[in-house]
Amino acid sequence: MNTLKRYMIERDIAGIGGMSTVELCGAARTSNQAIAKIGAGVQWQHSYVAGDKTLCIYLADSEASIRKHSELSGIPFTKITAIPSMIDPTTANN
Repeated sequence: MNTLKRYMIERDIAGIGGMSTVELCGAARTSNQAIAKIGAGVQWQHSYVAGDKTLCIYLADSEASIRKHSELSGIPFTKITAIPSMIDPTTANN
């Protein structure tokens, strides 16, 4: 099994910040269906929706798997960024 790496996927989607809960549920369902087709190589963690953009955090075995997800779901991406490390307030305690 490959080690999953963390990625941030930026998506510019006009009007997404004004979508209803029902519309966002449809987008999430579409994403989940694409993930089911890909298998264990991609996991969606969560997404932030703001204005005309989403910032999505995924775990994936490769950037190619993220691209495949976009292709299968029909949800375009603007930028994929690998996230090699994270910090948070508890980092100060180390």
